[in-house]
Order: sequence, then C-alpha cells, then structure tokens
Amino acid sequence: MSASPTNTPMMRQYWEYRHKLPADVILLFRVGDFYEMFDSDAEIGARALGITLTQRAGSALAGIPYQAVNSYVPRLLAAGHRVAICEQMENAVPGKLVRRALSRILSPGTTLEDAHMDARRNNYLLALAGHKRGLLCIAWLDLSTAEFRIASGTHTTILPILAALDPREVLIPDDEAASWQKNTGMDAFLDTHLVTKLPSWQFEPNSGERSIAAALGVLNLQGFGIEVGNPALGTAGAVLTYATDSLCQKPQNLYQISEYKPAGALIIDHASQRNLELFRGNGGSRNGSLLDAIDNTVTAAGARLLEQWLATPPGNVAVALARQTCVGDLVRHAGVCARVQEKLRSVRDIVRILSRLQNRIRNPRELGGIRDTLRQLPEIHAELAASALAGTSINALATNIGLCPKLRELLDSALSNEVPGDIAAGGVIRKGYDAELDRLRALSTDSKSWVAALERAEQARTGIKNLKIIYNGAFGYLIEITKSNLHLAPENYIRRQTLTNAERYITEELKQKEKEILRADEFALTRETEIFQGLVERIQEHSASLQNTAQALAELDVYCGWATLARDWDYCRPEVDNSGVLEIEQGRHPVVEQMLRKEGGTQAFVPNDTRLQSNGEQVALLTGPNMAGKSTYIRQVALIVLMAQLGSWVPARNAHVGIVDRLFCRVGASDELARGNSTFMVEMNETANILNNATASSLVILDEIGRGTSTYDGISIAWSVAEFLHGNGECGPRTLFATHYHELTRLQSILPRMRNYCVAVKEWNDEIIFVRQVIPGAADRSYGIHVARLAGLPDCVVARANAILADMENGSSTFMQSRANAFIHWENLPTLTPTSEPVLPPPPSPILADPSTSTAGPPLIIPLRAAPPAAPVEDGQLELF
Repeated sequence: MSASPTNTPMMRQYWEYRHKLPADVILLFRVGDFYEMFDSDAEIGARALGITLTQRAGSALAGIPYQAVNSYVPRLLAAGHRVAICEQMENAVPGKLVRRALSRILSPGTTLEDAHMDARRNNYLLALAGHKRGLLCIAWLDLSTAEFRIASGTHTTILPILAALDPREVLIPDDEAASWQKNTGMDAFLDTHLVTKLPSWQFEPNSGERSIAAALGVLNLQGFGIEVGNPALGTAGAVLTYATDSLCQKPQNLYQISEYKPAGALIIDHASQRNLELFRGNGGSRNGSLLDAIDNTVTAAGARLLEQWLATPPGNVAVALARQTCVGDLVRHAGVCARVQEKLRSVRDIVRILSRLQNRIRNPRELGGIRDTLRQLPEIHAELAASALAGTSINALATNIGLCPKLRELLDSALSNEVPGDIAAGGVIRKGYDAELDRLRALSTDSKSWVAALERAEQARTGIKNLKIIYNGAFGYLIEITKSNLHLAPENYIRRQTLTNAERYITEELKQKEKEILRADEFALTRETEIFQGLVERIQEHSASLQNTAQALAELDVYCGWATLARDWDYCRPEVDNSGVLEIEQGRHPVVEQMLRKEGGTQAFVPNDTRLQSNGEQVALLTGPNMAGKSTYIRQVALIVLMAQLGSWVPARNAHVGIVDRLFCRVGASDELARGNSTFMVEMNETANILNNATASSLVILDEIGRGTSTYDGISIAWSVAEFLHGNGECGPRTLFATHYHELTRLQSILPRMRNYCVAVKEWNDEIIFVRQVIPGAADRSYGIHVARLAGLPDCVVARANAILADMENGSSTFMQSRANAFIHWENLPTLTPTSEPVLPPPPSPILADPSTSTAGPPLIIPLRAAPPAAPVEDGQLELF
C-alpha cells in the first residue's frame, strides 16, 4: 500500500514515516492512547504478539496500549524484529493534525530500556568483517554501558571471543554474507544469532576512524591506544552508524574506545566453552554453568563485569594476582565484606541509568535511583578506608569511589521520597524545594477544592442531588444534569453538549475558574519539568565521576562475592606464575560440588589431586569405568585453572597453576546432525583444532577420542593423538587424556613424559562401587556391563553380554562358531506395521534351550512374555554374528 489522495492526513503522515524505514522494521505509530500498526506491520505484529488483527478501509490494523508498550516490545525484539517508535510530539487538538516524529528504532542490540534487557547480562551489538590482510575484524558496543571495543586477528583467535561475548545482534557486510557460510566455525556462530546485513561501505576503515573520532570529540584515536589505520575501525564505524540510526541521534554516552588484544589473553574456543559449560549448563540455561557457580554478586553491574571477565580471561600473572589479593583482603575481614555487600544491595545500576539519561530516555524514578545509590556511598567508603584495611589493595579501591556530596545533597533536597515514573504525573519535586512550584501547586489544589465546593453549592441551589461538575478534554469543565432534571436548570446555565441521558452546561463563573485551574496545572507541570531537566544536567556534569564509581562498585561486588564463595566453600588462594607446573591438592569441581548440596543429598564431593608439568609429567592418561567420574575430574582441572587465571580463589586445599595461553576441552559428543556433521566428524574437527593450535603453554583436556568409529580405527587415532601431544621435544601442552582404550596404557613405557592414572572402583558381591578416587596406575577393566545393568538394561541382555564377554576373553578358537549357532527366539512377537506401536513389558529371566540342539554350546532363548508356542525356528535363522 502507498500514500494516495484518498488517505486521511494522518495516514499520509504515517506513510511518510513508513517509507523512510527499512522494510523489515515494524513501525509503532502513536495515535492517542495506542500505538497502531498498519498493513504488513500489523500482520507481523499481530502474529508475533498474539493480538487481534482487524481490517479498516481494506487495510490491516493492530494496536497496543501505550502504557503496555514495554511489555510488548521485548516480545517483538525476542522474535528478531526491529521496532520503530513514532511519537506524538504535542497534545491532540480537534481539527488539527498532531505533529509526530521518529524517536527510536529499537533492535535487540541497541535497546536501552531495562524492560528490554537482562539486567545481569551485557547487551552487545557486534559488527564483524573480513580484511584484505586476511584478518577478521570485530567491534562490539554495549550501548547501555558505553563499553566500546575493537579487536582483530585470525579466525582462530577471534571466534572464541565471538562465542564468549554472545552478542544480541550481529552486523555483517552484505557482500560477505555468502563467504561466512563456508567457514564451519563462523556459520555456526551466525546461525545462532540475529544477523543484520548492512551495505559494505559502512565498514570502510578510514571513514570509520573519522566518525569514531568525531563522536568522541578528538582529533585521532592514538590517545586511546589505537593506531592510525587500524583495520578494525571499519567495524567500529558500522556499529556507531547503526547505533546512531537507532537512537535518531549520535550516542551521547560514548567517552572512550579500546582495543582488545587476544595475544595477552587466555583463549578458549567455542567448543571448549560449550564442553566446559562456562556460560550455559547442560540444559542451555545459566543454571549448572561455571558462571552461575562463581556468581555471588548482588548488583546487576557486578554480574555483568563478572561475565566480561569470564568472556575475556587474562593471560598474565599480574592481573590474576591483583584480583586474588583483593579477594584475600575481604576473606580476612569477613565483617567488612558482609556489611559492604549489604550496602551494595541498595545500589542501583548507575551506568545504565546514565546511558538512558544521556540519550534522552528520562524517567524521573531513575534520578531517585542515583540518589539512593549516593546515599550508600559514604558508609561503603568508610568500610574500605577503615584503619584495619590500611595499605591493602581493597583499601586502594576506595579512592575510586567518588562520593559526590553536593550532588547527593541536591537530589535529597529536590526529589520526593517516592518518585513517580512519569514527569507528567507530577509529584517529582519535593514540596518546599521551589517556591514558585509550590505557589502554582497551591493555586491548582485550591482551585480544585473550589470546583468541589461549587458542585455542592449548585446541588443545593438547584435541588438536583445528582448534579455533577466533570472535566472533558474537548470542552473543559461542565455541569452535567440528567434529562429527568432538565426543568430545574437555572437560566444562567449555557448548554454546551447533549448526551443520550443528560445535558452539559457551563457558566461564566465556571469558565473563568477553568482558565485559572488549567493554567495553574500547566504552569506547575512546566515548572516541574524545568527543575527536572536541571537536575538531569547536574547529574550529567558528574557523569565521569559516577562512571568511575560505578566501575569501582562493580569490581567490589565481584570481589565480595568471590570472598563469600571462598569462605562458604573452603576455597584456597592458588599460586599463579609463569611456570609450566599444574599441581592441585584435593581439587573439587566448583559446579558439581554446589549441585550436590543444593539437591539435598548427603553424598560429599570426593576431592582428587593433579600433577602435570610441561617438561615433566606432561600427559596423564586416565582409564576407568563409565560413571566413575573421569569426565568430571578432567573438567574440574580445567575449571580450576580458569578460575585461578581469572583471579578467583579455587576449590582445592592447595593449588599451583602455571599460566596457560589456551585451554582446550574435547569432552562429550555434541552432535551436529542438523548441520550435516556426524558425532565423529565433530569430534575430529575439535581434535584437529587442538592439535593445530596447542602450544607448550596450553592445557588440553581430551575425553574418549576415537570412540565414534570402529575399535581399531579409534585406538589408532587415540594412540597417534597422544603421541603427537607428547611430541619429541623436551616439553609439550599439559594434557589430561581420558580413554577406555586400555591398549594406550602401554604408551607409558614408550613416552617418557606420560603417566597412567585410573579411577578406582571396588568390587563386592558381584557389584561395583565407585569411589571416585584418581590413583596412579592403569585400570584393567571398563566394567561396561555392570554400568549397563545399573542403567536398567534387561537382565536377559546383561546375562547374554556376560556370556559373550567370557567367550571373547577366553579367546577360544570355537568362539565364532559358538556365536554362529546362537539365536534369539522371540515368543509371541507382534507383527509390526508402519502404524503399529507395540509396548512390550520387561522380559523375564532368560531361558536356556535344550543343550542337545547344538554341539557348540547352548543357545540363549529370551522370551519377551509368556505366550503359546510359536512356529519352530530353524537354527541359524536369526544370527547374532
């Protein structure tokens, strides 16, 4: 549909704005108390929101109440839509077209409203593009916190960053979209994120550099440590342009940009992040993840900072030690930690509040949030600056907390105790703060009392007990008399409006008072708005100090949370250095240990030791039965190393961690059948990534390499992988290699830096007991059949498996012949058709056939249920082998 002369003025106005927007943007057009959607927008919106779709003059129409927009827009964003808001810029006047303007174009990556975001997660908009030098360039911006960073590198170094950042929206050049599909890592990332394609010229580095410098108000970006011609500035320019279009103005809260250099960080590829469940547990939610286990923060900003740290873990000793020291200060001063945490619970999200205020999204209640935060700062500062903490690292953090006493006093004196969420509601400014506002409010209040008194007086004068004085937006104040009482209306009443059951009148006296009342309300609101805007400006004058304070409080929140975690779960401070050593005494899995307690079980987590050294005991080959805890053990080692490098204390009695540059974890069988990749192909892809990128400073965790193919192929692959990781040099990546291929244990006699370990089990009364203890040596059995019985396999299947295993282990020359004469006799087996779905009961104990039926041994006949004898089955008709 397009604008035409037959459209109303309002619809012509609508189409004027609609044609300015991309086709995939849904326009919410404010009409009175509703946001209306028309045509295809209405069809898409009604379907996504589950609201009624109507037809008017041949055009689809759907609307949502303006008061409920913050509950509907997140649903549109979650469905992957962008939403433009066209607001009314003035009150409606009969007979006049209301002036309107585009105020925002909301998208998942550019929204600022709290209702549209997870307060405890970063909300990244990310752009990526290739570069002629063969680099992959990225830039990411959290518009709600003004975090703005760039990075460039190879696919191997950049893909882990993309996975860890997990952006809400990804921008790519339209002419590069097809090429990404050829990269298995990149296409997997793009397939799981909302992608917006932009013209490739928006990613041009030189124009990006100029636009970023202009937005930050500087001549060049060298003051931010970014050299001229940095190729990633093209993606930064694309991010800035997109954010500018979304806000309908340049972002007003940007104050810096920084370059993230992967070379100085611990790199964890996407597969390893997933296998270690760093950000998401097994069910895809935050529950059961490492992030959830180590997050004891009490503020949204603290939770986001922790997520940032985990997404970009440091690769140097200094950062880890500095953070450890702050945690240690709070561990030793538990009282200070508890009191500070209690105060932090009342701290509001200053950074996001500032971002909204600076970008014209101004909710009076958020000024109250800043005031409430400033009220907590003196006591927090006093706790950190106490003499008991003198000279400590946590004491130094107090210097970054700006108290802003004058701003606090201003907001205390100006704002009401309970600040409303809308300036139009009035009551934002405290009574007694501004004399002129108080005078206007009194005039309005007194006038309204006068109207109520007039209503009572007119009821008495006319004898009309149900006479009412009402207010109507179009006609102002009116005297309403029902039809049955019209004969009692005085002569000075002037008729203005006729209703079905009543007439409405005015008087000269009432109209004069109406002017006074309306002007008083209008003037009072105008004056209150002026004061409110003045307060916003004063807050913005302190924005730099407030930003620094918010960062310090977020760090403090993380440290307090880690200190509480260390005390509650008996963590130790690890020794972190640049050696190739990894020694853990009585280490525990940080997630599993907590889950055991939360589930209310009495079973305690069994701790284990670990000793690896890049030039010593470099490779630990771990054998043992399924369910014994091998996977849990090797993952816990990786998580302890990661926690140590983050700066946290770790779940162990003692730990010595030499910094690792890359952490690889090939655990589990994450099938990607939907992408055309089998379990084995995924396993081989991930293994190839490890072998091609691991260094002597890396940590490698491998579980069941080669199990997805034939036994001999699997053993051969696992054997050669172990040899490759060991290498012929003097050192190699510290490696934990769990396997069921016991043949690999012979490598200890061949490879000098390999050691065998196993998970101990105990046998008792034909049962196995998992003791979860890792000990030196090799396991002699996998106990797979025992585990199968624990899993609930029918007794007959377990018995049959034991018989076959016994023959195989005996190595009898008649083994194959014996198996050839074995068959299964299914009694009363129903005939299956394409639509039948038989439900069979558990089978009874196996019944042995007459031994005379075979010279090679008795066949095993396993009936599923008691039934009349079936037709005889010839020997060998259904063979096992």
